[in-house]
Amino acid sequence: MRLTHFRQLMEDEFGAVRAGSISRDHVFSALDGRTVAQALEGGTEPREVWRAVCAEFEVPAERR
Repeated sequence: MRLTHFRQLMEDEFGAVRAGSISRDHVFSALDGRTVAQALEGGTEPREVWRAVCAEFEVPAERR
């Protein structure tokens, strides 16, 4: 998954403002206590980050 696709999925699911807030502010235990932004900057694959976001926010399977 490309980073641009990941960002589009985030915006589609949460809206632009909330997606940005989640990326910067929400700490995910599945990402070793990092935020989305920190995980991506640290080299975690966008697909893995998307899976963590979906699990945390209970995104329905058809939108994962």
